[in-house]
Amino acid sequence: MKQRIRVLVVDDHPAIRKGLSATLEPEPDMRVVGVAATRQEAVDLWHKLRPDVTLLDLALEKGGGGGIEVIRRIREGFPAAKIIAFSALTGDEDIYQALQSGAATFLTKEATDEELVHAIREVHAGGRPIPPIVAGKLADRITQSHLTAREVEVLAHVAKGLRNKEIGVALSISEETVQNHMKNILSKLHVNDRTRAVVVAAQRGIIRLP
Repeated sequence: MKQRIRVLVVDDHPAIRKGLSATLEPEPDMRVVGVAATRQEAVDLWHKLRPDVTLLDLALEKGGGGGIEVIRRIREGFPAAKIIAFSALTGDEDIYQALQSGAATFLTKEATDEELVHAIREVHAGGRPIPPIVAGKLADRITQSHLTAREVEVLAHVAKGLRNKEIGVALSISEETVQNHMKNILSKLHVNDRTRAVVVAAQRGIIRLP
């Protein structure tokens, strides 16, 4: 008898964990060997079970690096680990960071059961199936001007409601420097005001709203 694909399911919502398990268990060539709800639990279970494929919610827990952190921690010691990022987050930056960290592919939570099962089989076989919607998002990112790490920091503080002077104090830079960063941010995001910059950056996954 052919050995079944051993799958680890990672999501912090109990209903989603149950739903994914219910979708995969009836498949004759798959077996859910474990479920995890937190970053640490995911890493610990992965090392204990060594699953063939891990289905990982990218928006795992608030704060920290979420699912991205899990991908990086697992693949640091096991670069051949096969991980599918599975998330409601669909910003181009979210997708890029997941794949850059080592995920084999990225699926939105709008994917059908058939698409999910097919992706697990393909990834297990060594493939990297990229859905058209994900490919489109990645193409969009290539054509966008990227914010620097400092610009992301500035915008994250704007999202908290801080003014330029307060941001300068928080980052130990002058108010004039903050203003220059804001000009660059507005230009790169193709928006006219701070509020719209925060909205667009959050939609793309560049920042997380507090």
